[in-house]
Amino acid sequence: MNILVLNAGSSSLKYQVIEMPSKHVKCVGLVERIGMEDAIFNHDKNGEEYHETMPILNHKIGLEKIADTLLDKKLGVINTVDEIEAVGHRVVHGGNKFSKTVIVTDDVKNSIRDLYDLAPLHNPANLTGIEIAETIFTKAKQIAIFDTSFHQTMPKVAYQYAIPTKYLEKHKIRAYGFHGTSHKYVSEKAIDYLKQENSKNIITIHLGNGCSMAAIKEGECIDTSLGLGPANGLVMGTRSGDIDHSVIFFLMKKLNKTAEQVSNLLQKQSGMKGLTGFSDLREITENSANGNAECQHALNLAAYRIRKYIGSYAAVLNGLDAIVFTAGIGENSAEMRKIACENLTFLGIELDKEKNKIRSKKIREIQSATSKVKILIIPTNEEIEIAKQSYQLLK
Repeated sequence: MNILVLNAGSSSLKYQVIEMPSKHVKCVGLVERIGMEDAIFNHDKNGEEYHETMPILNHKIGLEKIADTLLDKKLGVINTVDEIEAVGHRVVHGGNKFSKTVIVTDDVKNSIRDLYDLAPLHNPANLTGIEIAETIFTKAKQIAIFDTSFHQTMPKVAYQYAIPTKYLEKHKIRAYGFHGTSHKYVSEKAIDYLKQENSKNIITIHLGNGCSMAAIKEGECIDTSLGLGPANGLVMGTRSGDIDHSVIFFLMKKLNKTAEQVSNLLQKQSGMKGLTGFSDLREITENSANGNAECQHALNLAAYRIRKYIGSYAAVLNGLDAIVFTAGIGENSAEMRKIACENLTFLGIELDKEKNKIRSKKIREIQSATSKVKILIIPTNEEIEIAKQSYQLLK
């Protein structure tokens, strides 16, 4: 079965064609700068890369370009669009309605639309991708995989905020969590790698431009760092993470900022960018190594936040078998892993600095010989997870 995995962003389209159940990736690609005259189209088939700069003024043109490329005699992997039997769509916010993967119906689309306010940068683009795919891959099943689904196992004490209960019951204001596809994928990989008896209590640490952590007990999420929207918790590329709400009131009352200006400040101008002027961790790490005090402080601040969550989740889990680093920063930044694991010997977490420096695309252990807790690096693969869940639903 050929499954097209589609991740529609506000100005981008990521895609892969994956043959299931073999999990063979036939091609991968990315359309960037949608809405611009100089949009960038990237396509890779078995290591053969193709790049093109062209006007792609909307998502429809972008998805049509993807479909044409999939059918191309040289670059393509299918002979007709009907060979795509399912399109698996990443949808960021599913609220509390979706605890599992679903086939897209009008009701599902309306529910995604109803959640625009909770994920204004993501859900509109996700729905646009679904609606355009329906017009191109007309015989394929359109399937929605929600970032929030994996976290629906959280108990009420974890997801409810201490505000009047009517806001939960009427307006569904609660913690939902995100990056669920990634947390699910790497936690299952960790359980399979460590075996069930050695992986009852796991903390997964997803570090990219967006960051989150999850406490996973016997395969189920019981707490996670992101909440109603994808803005709190850890320090991120441009997002502040946890912040005292008094700061928001101060910004609005004392500095006369509007709610929109404060939201823009906390989500697009804060985090590592606000602390250093850089949002790319590679630049921050390089400048830190060259003596930039602001960059050194920002790395320490971000790592301190990770350690706080490790400690709190170890308490919530009442034990700890393993911590897992994943995603772009988690997999590739030895420096961030090193300082995130400092001063955690009380919890039995001890990093081996030499093992930590080794680069590999495989699952690897980087704890010391005396560490009581396993420290794993597991490359995430959200696209394979989306294809797997789509295939399982249809079969």
